Amino acid sequence: MKKLIVIIILLIVPSILPQNSIFDSTVSAGIKQIYDIKFPEAEKTFRGLIADYPGKPQGRFFLAMVDWWKILLDPDNESYDDVFYQKLEDVIFQCDQILKKTPNDVNALFFKGGAIGFRGRLRAFRESWLKAADDGRDALPIVEHAAKLDPKNIDVQLGFGIYNYYAAVIPEQYPLMKPLMIFFPPGNKQKGIDELTNVALNGKYAKYEARYFLMTLYFYFENNPFKADYFANMLTKDFPDNPLFERWSGRIAAKRGDYYNASKIFSDVLEKADKNYTGYNYPSVRRESTYYIAYQYKNLSQLDSAIIYFKECANLSKQIDVKETSGFLSNSYLYLGMIYDLQSKREKAIEYYKRTLHLKDYNNSRALAENYLKSPYKN
Repeated sequence: MKKLIVIIILLIVPSILPQNSIFDSTVSAGIKQIYDIKFPEAEKTFRGLIADYPGKPQGRFFLAMVDWWKILLDPDNESYDDVFYQKLEDVIFQCDQILKKTPNDVNALFFKGGAIGFRGRLRAFRESWLKAADDGRDALPIVEHAAKLDPKNIDVQLGFGIYNYYAAVIPEQYPLMKPLMIFFPPGNKQKGIDELTNVALNGKYAKYEARYFLMTLYFYFENNPFKADYFANMLTKDFPDNPLFERWSGRIAAKRGDYYNASKIFSDVLEKADKNYTGYNYPSVRRESTYYIAYQYKNLSQLDSAIIYFKECANLSKQIDVKETSGFLSNSYLYLGMIYDLQSKREKAIEYYKRTLHLKDYNNSRALAENYLKSPYKN
């Protein structure tokens, strides 16, 4: 009898434990492939999960995240939107089928809430604010229910952290949104930061996304580039060839006033663009890179090199700026005028100051151009 029990245990345990271990490690590997911008490999991984574990929603959810990252890398391109929405609907449908049989299935609740949340993120991205708000309102109670059922699930705190932070910050930053927020529970900024930090440091599937949110909120809203840099370094260390993370690292360096490092980072970005790394060779990536490289050349008084890169930035901006003028174009023209003044090429300087006056004002660019038209710029 004892031998029989041991044999049964030996037969059962391998069929249960390694399966979960293999499943989790495969999901984790696929997530890393997404953030590594290895999209074909990630798609293969998650299609394999769907085939091997058809009853689990993770495969379909993260297959949709491949398309989300394609959108993030080229946000002006809307060609992936419909495919992304359809894949999210597939996730929601599968989760609903699971919940009909097992209403308290935590995975189904978590990934249904996540799918609705990401649908809302894209709708917000496309400025469909009311639909985005509806998605946020629908997703929150689903994730709350999952958290009550499994309070040890740290990943669930990603949704809470995002909600708590932005529900508190948005009314402060955008007063016109205040009337809309009366339909939502109140937020708590510090609680949101604490929840996101917990996920960033201890999460299972969502830690990279939490780090990304913390990096951006410290940059934009908290005006703390040093904290932003902490999370940017974590992301670029794990994913050195992710163009979004690398560009954020460069922006943060510039905001800290470290233009040497900003220029170094964006030189690496430009080199990868020249080598056609996935996600790097977009005009918007080249424009941002040339701008910060030019700015550092200006700081170093290497004026001829600065002119070359500012002109390239301006030319790229003219291709990209369809809806409205960017700060890249306004500031490039302003700095070109200033550089030509330093080179005693007054006619060229005046030409670029006048161009600046016809563009949208960024960081007082028009007022500065008007001043330098009256009196040449001096270093």
